Amino acid sequence: MLRVGLTGGLGSGKSTAARLFAAHGSYVFQSDAIGRELMEPGQPVYSAIVDHFGKDVVLPDGRLDRGTLAKIAFADGRVEELNAIVHPAVIARQAELSEAIFAQDPKAVVIVESALIFETNYGGTQAAEGKRWAGRFDRIILVTAPEEVKIARFIARCAAGEEMTAERKTELEEEARRRLAQQISDEQKSGLCDYVLTNGDGLKELEWQVDQLWPMLKAAASESDKPSGH
Repeated sequence: MLRVGLTGGLGSGKSTAARLFAAHGSYVFQSDAIGRELMEPGQPVYSAIVDHFGKDVVLPDGRLDRGTLAKIAFADGRVEELNAIVHPAVIARQAELSEAIFAQDPKAVVIVESALIFETNYGGTQAAEGKRWAGRFDRIILVTAPEEVKIARFIARCAAGEEMTAERKTELEEEARRRLAQQISDEQKSGLCDYVLTNGDGLKELEWQVDQLWPMLKAAASESDKPSGH
C-alpha cells in the first residue's frame, strides 16, 4: 500500500493531476469534497461551524452560506478558526476511507488531494519536528505553476458562466492573492516533497510527468506489501 499526499497552491492544477492518476488506477480522495460532505446539515462539523460563527453563515434552506463563510475566514482573518473545526474531521475521514481500501487491496495507491498538507496544524504524529504530515503519507507530490497562471486559473474557474467586468476581475484577483498568502510558497514546499510536477505549459506536459511517475508509485506500493526481510 502507498499513502500519497498530492498538494499545490490554489490554481496549480492538482485536481487535474489527481484525475490523471485516477485514470491510471489510483484511488483519489479530494479534501475539499470530503469537507463539503462533512459541512452538510446534520453533520457534526456543520453544527460546530454554526455554533462558532453564528446564524449569519446559514442560508434560508438550512445549508451553509459558503460565500459568507469564505469572507469571514479569508477576508476577516478567521481562517484558523474554521480550520480547527474542519481539518481534524476531514483528516480522520481520509484515514478511515484509506484503511478500508487497503483492507481490500493491499497494493493500492491512495492519493489525498489537499492544498494544505503542510499548512494544517492538525493530524499526524511528528509535531515536535514540525512534520505533522509525515505520519499521514509515505510520499508527497507537489504540483507547481507560476503565480500569475494560478491566479488566472482561479479567476476563470470562479467566473465560469458569469459576465466578467473589470471590477469583478479585480475582486477575484484580490481573493486569489489573499488565499495564496495563506499558503506556503512552492519554493518552500518543494524541499519537503518527494516529487514535483510542473504545470505551467499545458495538459500534455502534466500528462507526461504523471505517466512517468505512476510506475514508481505502483512499485513502491507493491514493495511496501512484501513481508519484512524479502
